[in-house]
Amino acid sequence: MFWRIDLGAQGPGLALRDMQAGEGLAQAKAAIIAHLAPDILVLSGLDYDYGLQALAAFRDVLAGQGHAMAHIFAFPTNAGLRTGRDMTGDGRDYTADDTQGYGMFRGEKALALLSRWPIDTAAARDFSDFLWRDLPGARLPDVPAEVLEIQRLSSTGHWDIPVILDGGARLHLLIYQAGPPVFGGHPTRNRLRNHDETAFWGAFLDGRLPMPPPDAPFIVLGGSNLDPFDGDGIQAAMQALLAHPALQDPRPHSDGAALAATGISAAHSGPHGMDTVQWPDRPGNLRVAYILPGVGVQVLGAGVFWPAPDAPDAALLGPPDAPLFRHRPVWVDIAR
Repeated sequence: MFWRIDLGAQGPGLALRDMQAGEGLAQAKAAIIAHLAPDILVLSGLDYDYGLQALAAFRDVLAGQGHAMAHIFAFPTNAGLRTGRDMTGDGRDYTADDTQGYGMFRGEKALALLSRWPIDTAAARDFSDFLWRDLPGARLPDVPAEVLEIQRLSSTGHWDIPVILDGGARLHLLIYQAGPPVFGGHPTRNRLRNHDETAFWGAFLDGRLPMPPPDAPFIVLGGSNLDPFDGDGIQAAMQALLAHPALQDPRPHSDGAALAATGISAAHSGPHGMDTVQWPDRPGNLRVAYILPGVGVQVLGAGVFWPAPDAPDAALLGPPDAPLFRHRPVWVDIAR
């Protein structure tokens, strides 16, 4: 399961403090996860800290809701990693947008993995220091050469994490969270970077990068912040990944998303029932979270947790006119 959970806070250690204090939003989101009961859970939007204390605290919150996940893991994030340079050309070198990935502090709104299955941490690979300019066919912005000399592609991270299944088989999780296409001071940088953060996986699976793809079953999962049909991003990157011959798209959908396609969302060209985030204003509801198993993985089912308002579990989302959160969890069942 993947979820843009958004449990970050306004400063280092504050997310940990809130969870230890029994903060209600963390409890509400843990209740949804417990209801869905995933064996493997990838989260984005949870602050990273030394010793994974915030992640461990959320694991405890989740266990308190009746769903234990013994194994946790995260690499350090690019979010908030200072560069000491003016990365956007606005004459400043100290803003949240002058870091390797947008963030007011190192670790803000990072990636995390929780699993009921052991994680092969020794074989885990972190590609987060891969330079943007080294991506084949990179769509580079008009910025000084000294910026591209240090600019990493990943705004948060790109990981290959093997999970050990029954009998010792490995399932590789190819995890990422891309930045949104429209924000920040530079007029085109983040739109181009958003495209290339997803294009990275196609190049990786094609063997066009220095890092070889895994030789065992794998799943690409994470948040692309990119809909294949609608929104402000360059849709070609998402369309190409969904059509990649090494991947399959289980096309998860929900009744709630289909019913929520009103207002600006009603004019979208993509399938409404596959949306994963509810944005009532522009750009509208979009599909921005994905789980794409490799072609060798047997898919048994898939969905987005976005129940119709009259469904028994709809109350977990909060009031229909004021939901507790915008992003919805995406899940895929596979045969082990």
